[in-house]
Amino acid sequence: MRYEGNIFRPFSEANSYLLQCTIGCSHNGCTFCGMYKDKKFRIRPLSEIKEDILMAAAQMGNVEKVFLCDGDAIAIETSMLLEILAELKNAFPALRHVGTYAGPISILKKTMPELTALRNAGLTKAYLGVESGDDRLLREVNKGVGSDEMLRAGLNLRDAGINLSSMVLLGLAGRGERSVEHALATANITNLMKPEYLAALTITPVPGTILHTRMKRGEFELPDAFETLEEMKILFENITIDGLKFVGIHASNYLPVNGTLQKDREKMLSLINGVLEKRDPSLIRPEYMRGL
Repeated sequence: MRYEGNIFRPFSEANSYLLQCTIGCSHNGCTFCGMYKDKKFRIRPLSEIKEDILMAAAQMGNVEKVFLCDGDAIAIETSMLLEILAELKNAFPALRHVGTYAGPISILKKTMPELTALRNAGLTKAYLGVESGDDRLLREVNKGVGSDEMLRAGLNLRDAGINLSSMVLLGLAGRGERSVEHALATANITNLMKPEYLAALTITPVPGTILHTRMKRGEFELPDAFETLEEMKILFENITIDGLKFVGIHASNYLPVNGTLQKDREKMLSLINGVLEKRDPSLIRPEYMRGL
């Protein structure tokens, strides 16, 4: 298999064949993200992608899961994506899952018939970086859309039948009142969007990003571990939809929390409250064990 640059994928795609369809991210402007700063976005030629699929079939056999890299494969023209999905289905008869990161701008550029066609062709799951439901914060971090557009992007994926994993960032608003506003707005957009999964990560300023520069200048104050747990607690207290699978075991988080809302709500709150009451650093993940 051939790859260009660093390759990123959600941790739930650990057992997937990673197929690099684009280089970099089509937006690549978020102030907190350093994942694709070394790449200029482009779509790989279809012929190369098909060659990679054949190589993977020869080396890996009949895989069941595929993840389309890099940061926003859904930005590819629908006709080309349909060809890629058809090639995957031909190469891997046992294929049951194809996932991709999906940027809100790219989603909104596709019509509902296009999204539905992609789902029918085998695109089963999309990971949407919602980050926050706070409209002002989304614009401050340069997501490219506001909260209304972000909500519409998520709902369009769900309406097309694509399994939606919403990703949010604890601590993105910094310390103070904005932290509470961020958490409440994120709970609200989650209730409206109704994703199948909600994955919470904790902000980790990356050198070379605008957010990291702002932090060094004193313009952004990074919340401590317990303040980010307060945000997680607000999420659990204000998310009202049922059957939502919460995934909080990412390496960036100070406290691994998993469960299904509302079924496990009290157990999850009890875990967080126990840590917040003691404020004992030994109860949380140490800095040296955190990662992106």
